[in-house]
Amino acid sequence: QVQLVESGGGLVQAGGSLRLSCAASGSIFSILVKGWYRQAPGKQRELVASITSDAGTNYADSVKGRFTISRDSAKNTLYLQMNSLKPEDTAVYYCYAENRFRTSDRHWGQGTQVTVSS
Repeated sequence: QVQLVESGGGLVQAGGSLRLSCAASGSIFSILVKGWYRQAPGKQRELVASITSDAGTNYADSVKGRFTISRDSAKNTLYLQMNSLKPEDTAVYYCYAENRFRTSDRHWGQGTQVTVSS
């Protein structure tokens, strides 16, 4: 089994910063912790950022230049540094991992709430 535990969410004023973490445990040899999605109330879940095994990154247009995704493989932890936060960044943020041998199989964390006040 694989467990993904997010942390670092909270309430911040617009223009502020937060750093999310996603710690993986369990059968981690079989997975690649890959990225972050978010879901705001009444909206569909959207991909925020992802990172490949060789550290290639991809970002949603809405967060480019403000968010940075990174991975510490030694700690089995994924990070999302969020700067210049906007009220529209308010959402529950979920990290996910892919099965290395079958990328359609995904694992999800429980989510962490990020609230940005204006």
